[in-house]
Amino acid sequence: MHFNFELCPANFYSPDVTVEMFKQEIREALKSYDKFIVCLDKVPDDCEHSLQSLMEKAIKAYENRGPHLRHGIALDKHVTIILSQTEHERPLCGIYFNLHSPYQKKGLTRPAKTEK
Repeated sequence: MHFNFELCPANFYSPDVTVEMFKQEIREALKSYDKFIVCLDKVPDDCEHSLQSLMEKAIKAYENRGPHLRHGIALDKHVTIILSQTEHERPLCGIYFNLHSPYQKKGLTRPAKTEK
């Protein structure tokens, strides 16, 4: 007699989630990036590669989240991607550009207060 069962499935939330499922969201984000975002570190071609890579990381985080968690998040210095569980098989996708200025003055650091 042979039993074949899985104790803890790797993805117990939904069927396979792929980067291809979010092509439209990535396309819209790239249009916005090209039109509105000025980034000295990342040209539009680099942004597309970053979005693909971050989407893969967000999917992994989404698929491996704990039983009571609803989101998978991936981010770098410039972009945040959030996948959120919905009532449907396809998660909701949010792509956000992080506001950052390389010209922002660094605040003066204060020495830590010591208690007596």
